[in-house]
Amino acid sequence: MKESILDVVHSTAKDLSEAGVMDKQTMHKFDALCLPKLKQYDGQRIKAIREKARVSQAVFAAYLNITPSTIKQWEQGSKKPRGTSLKLLSLVEQKGLEILM
Repeated sequence: MKESILDVVHSTAKDLSEAGVMDKQTMHKFDALCLPKLKQYDGQRIKAIREKARVSQAVFAAYLNITPSTIKQWEQGSKKPRGTSLKLLSLVEQKGLEILM
C-alpha cells in the first residue's frame, strides 16, 4: 500500500519526537494538523449508510446516541449532522456499525 506524503512526513515527525529532537507540544500541534477533514453527509448518504447496516432509524439512532427524530431530520435534509456525529458517521461508513459495539 502506498503511503501519502503526509503519512511519511508524520511518521518522520513522530520519530523525531521519540528521539527527543521535536518537543511534545510541537508534535501535538503536528498531530492535529494531520487529522483528516471530516466529510459532510447529506440525507441520501446517511440513509444509504443506515440501510447498508440493515437497521431502522430507531436502532441507528440508538447506536449513535441520538434521537430517532434526529435521524429522520438528517435523512430528510432538514438538519445536518455536526461534531461528534460526523465522526461517528464516518467511522460507521468506513468500518460498519460493528465499530460502535
